Amino acid sequence: MKKYTILFLLLAAGVQFSCNEDLDPTVYSNLTNTNGYQTKSDAIASINSIYGRLKGPAVGDNFSYWATRHFALTDIATDLGHCQYGGDPGQLSLGTWNSTNGLLAEDWNAMYKLIANANNAIFNITPMSGITAAEKAQFIAEAKFLRASAYMDLTDSWGPVILITEANLGSPGYLDQTPPSSVEEIDAFLVKELTEAADVLPVNYKSNAIYSTNDVGRATKGAALTLLAKLYMRSHDWQKVVTVTQQVMALNEYSLYPSYLGLFKESNKWCSENIFSSLSDANTNGTELLNHFGPIDHPVVENRWQYYTVNWDFYNTFGDEDDRKKCFFPEFMGTDGLLHKQAPSLGAQPPAGEFYMPDVSTRKYADDETTTYYDGHSVNILRYADVLLSRAEALNEINGPTPEAINLINQVKGRSHAKLLVLAGLTKETLRDAILQERGWELFYEGKRRADLIRMNKYDVLVNAYHLRVGEAAQIKMPQNKYYTYPQSQVNLNPKLSNADRQ
Repeated sequence: MKKYTILFLLLAAGVQFSCNEDLDPTVYSNLTNTNGYQTKSDAIASINSIYGRLKGPAVGDNFSYWATRHFALTDIATDLGHCQYGGDPGQLSLGTWNSTNGLLAEDWNAMYKLIANANNAIFNITPMSGITAAEKAQFIAEAKFLRASAYMDLTDSWGPVILITEANLGSPGYLDQTPPSSVEEIDAFLVKELTEAADVLPVNYKSNAIYSTNDVGRATKGAALTLLAKLYMRSHDWQKVVTVTQQVMALNEYSLYPSYLGLFKESNKWCSENIFSSLSDANTNGTELLNHFGPIDHPVVENRWQYYTVNWDFYNTFGDEDDRKKCFFPEFMGTDGLLHKQAPSLGAQPPAGEFYMPDVSTRKYADDETTTYYDGHSVNILRYADVLLSRAEALNEINGPTPEAINLINQVKGRSHAKLLVLAGLTKETLRDAILQERGWELFYEGKRRADLIRMNKYDVLVNAYHLRVGEAAQIKMPQNKYYTYPQSQVNLNPKLSNADRQ
């Protein structure tokens, strides 16, 4: 009897809820490829189901992928992240994960659910006769971008993974056990997909001929180009990074938001810095970001878990002049009557009336204005500050420090009133280190840190240095830990996914 992998079984997934109220799909009692792909609204419903997979299908399950879980893989398991609890996130925080880690399995499943919805949409929209050629091209381009984003995240985390597209759906043997494709094969596929999507997608959706409203949050030309630039960064194709980031900047669509703290407010759903985001609406289509990131025993941000946090070492790297240092809860009088604060030294015991927090929670997804359980914070998957820093990194790798590279970095620093860089005295190596540090300050808990450390060959160096300083074991070994272990449930279903060199 054939063993089927769970990711292929997910291809039967139906239309789910959208990623924001502007992307609500039509809900059918029985949606099939016979009655469900007849009209434009049917096609839109299918596309919206893919966006919905960036979070979860409904309130009650809106804490997967970019709604919370993904940050455990991308930030907790690095030099800046921390989790004071045990279990799956504790393993990632300590660098002791294995193939049975539940968060690895959840993130894998969430990404392949999105891919399944995208494959179904492309497969069924392609032969539709009830929509125009322009509409068909738009919908397929959105699906390709979303699918590419999931494959980027999969390959960042696991390297070689199973590549399945709409082309496989017509094959009678597509459910057979399939060996993983190499990262190089998947990258070539993604370059083609993102290039095609960028050629079709609009710069924005203002006065769009296909959608009746300004649907912020949908895939755009800038989003496809930005993801393409990040793909080239991963492969160290620096000249292409320079070329593509220039194309993004030349769109004249994006600029830095004036306030770093204001950028992440629940009330700020969309602004000029957003390139691609997962959007939410409190209660009706919310997430549990606030609960995971909020502080324990805080008098205003109440009943939260302080679950996904940064370590004190990272917090202490910020300059006092840097507005980004205000993006935390480092000290407060708790509802327990104790002053919550940082310990003065490692292992110090607090005096009466004080509590030394093991880590520090962030305001990035837990601002003081939010009171609902299911909050409405958007998650900025791609934003303009990342484009500026990526271009600066590529310029440095090609030519070493240049005035343009320093100016790009200082634009990001200047927004937060941080101390600016000076060109004199910098080398390619010292500027590379400065860019990595800047990316940590600017992009913490935005799903970028682990990929940044690996790209710059600093993953084992910086993560192990932190663990050793606080008296923990140096667990990260390269290249063994460049990729996570495949979830054991998937290996059981498909032995062609081997963890022999990853344990």
